[in-house]
Amino acid sequence: MKDKNSPNEYSLLSLDELTNEVNKIIEFLENEKNLEKYTDSYQNLLKLNNIIEKKFHKNIKDINHQTKEKISKIILKKNAK
Repeated sequence: MKDKNSPNEYSLLSLDELTNEVNKIIEFLENEKNLEKYTDSYQNLLKLNNIIEKKFHKNIKDINHQTKEKISKIILKKNAK
C-alpha cells in the first residue's frame, strides 16, 4: 500500500485527518490475505498512533493551561471586589 503522506507530513495533519489515515490503513490490512508483505503499513500505523498520542497530550496541556488562566482571572476578579 502506497501512502500519500510521509511520516513527517503526518505531524502536520489534524487529529481527524490522522484518524482517517489510520482507518484507511486498518481497512486495507483487514482485507489482505498475506500480511507478511505489508509490515511497512503496520509500522506506519504504529507511527500514526504515536503522533496521535502526542497531539492528544499537547491538547491536554493546552486545555490545562487555559483552564488555569481562566481560574486565575476569576479569582483575581473575585478578590478585587
